[in-house]
Amino acid sequence: METIHTLHELKERVANSRRMLRIAAVMPDDEASQTALKRIADERLATVINIVNEQPDVAAQEAVALIRQGEADVLMKGLIGTDQLLRAVLNKETGILPQGHVLTHLAAVEIPTYHKLLFFSDAAVIPYPTHEQRIEQVRYAVNVCHGLGIDEPRVALTHCAEHGGKQFPFVDGYADIIQMAHDGAFGRCLVDGPMDIKTACSLEALHAKHMTSPLEGEADVLIMPDIEAGNTLYKALTFFVESKAAGMLCGAQCPVVLPSRGDDAETKYSSILLALGSLL
Repeated sequence: METIHTLHELKERVANSRRMLRIAAVMPDDEASQTALKRIADERLATVINIVNEQPDVAAQEAVALIRQGEADVLMKGLIGTDQLLRAVLNKETGILPQGHVLTHLAAVEIPTYHKLLFFSDAAVIPYPTHEQRIEQVRYAVNVCHGLGIDEPRVALTHCAEHGGKQFPFVDGYADIIQMAHDGAFGRCLVDGPMDIKTACSLEALHAKHMTSPLEGEADVLIMPDIEAGNTLYKALTFFVESKAAGMLCGAQCPVVLPSRGDDAETKYSSILLALGSLL
């Protein structure tokens, strides 16, 4: 299996698969969602099931029920509030978040100045990850990378510097996560940190700081310290350098495409591709 470096290559992977997965789209009444889903259907990349109801909560429940019953493979948010959809996803009796799992966001960006897709978590769901949540963020990101042909993903536990301090107590847990990775808890991968984004993604920057790292400036995944950093990175990359982006929620019974209200049809299309690709 060859590594995917671009979103176009991701589309080719999905297109070449013999699996026809099914998308349960909840209230896809906005133009961007309709355009993205029509393109997916026209290109025969997946089957689209549109769930529409005068009561959005009911539509969300119906879509989640399809996932539970094995009648759909991907859940997608349309013109419905995120809180409304997540209530159905997180319902302890009828939802689709297995016990012990963590719901977290994973983004993938194709950056003009970087030579491969860059994944990062979490830009949308967990405000300030606990140590246990951060462990699951690493686990999910590595699993997705493996599914996309990245045999040994390089994961950077990011911070504003290469050391912590009393004001950044969460950094103390990075050593435990690195040891877990070394012991094989996440499968084949390389994990290092704390390190800033530059040293994670640039060998020159790493050497300039007189640092060494098994990542060697070739990070595939950035685990961001909190939602403020993750969300700012996402918006800065997509606005200032016109990166192509995709995103989904991990941890549930199925991938959940949860686009922002400001996402255009292309981003929603790419996010669907990411969700589909993660299941191949």
